[in-house]
Amino acid sequence: MISEENGQYLVEVAKNAISTYLETGRRPFIPEDCPEELKEELGVFVTLNKKHRLRGCIGYPEPVKSLIESTIDVAIAAAFDDPRFPELKKEEYNDLEFEVTVLTQPELIEIAHPDQYLKEIEIGRDGLIIQKGYARGLLLPQVAPENGFSVEEFLDHTCMKAGISADSWMDESCDVYKFQGQIFK
Repeated sequence: MISEENGQYLVEVAKNAISTYLETGRRPFIPEDCPEELKEELGVFVTLNKKHRLRGCIGYPEPVKSLIESTIDVAIAAAFDDPRFPELKKEEYNDLEFEVTVLTQPELIEIAHPDQYLKEIEIGRDGLIIQKGYARGLLLPQVAPENGFSVEEFLDHTCMKAGISADSWMDESCDVYKFQGQIFK
């Protein structure tokens, strides 16, 4: 995926995007010194924690823009547009912990029977997207180990994130995708 150095660069870009937005109300420009590797289109999430508790998390699960542009967009969205939290205040900025997760392209898990998901998903490596009709939920790879989830619990919680019943992953009309993520803090 991307180098550790460029991953840390993205963390700094996320911090700067939020800081600039707090100060000016405007989205910053792409830095002129942006490494070429970060101009590739990849999915990305920015997670904000405050005192080790979630404070905002927004992302693009699929590549829609360059990684650098997407990181700026989702950093600002995590701070100001996550519907679970009020807009970030200036006083909170110094208490934030920043995490950028760069994603691989999601791949549909092809199975003959839903029990096979339990063998196809690896906790700590895979993130999940579950889609049924218009309902869609995503959990990043780090969510399962952070919460001590088994594969079945991870599937259940991803369904609940989509707003569908926890056991929907056993329904043949439900699509389950997996992806990997590179985490930078």
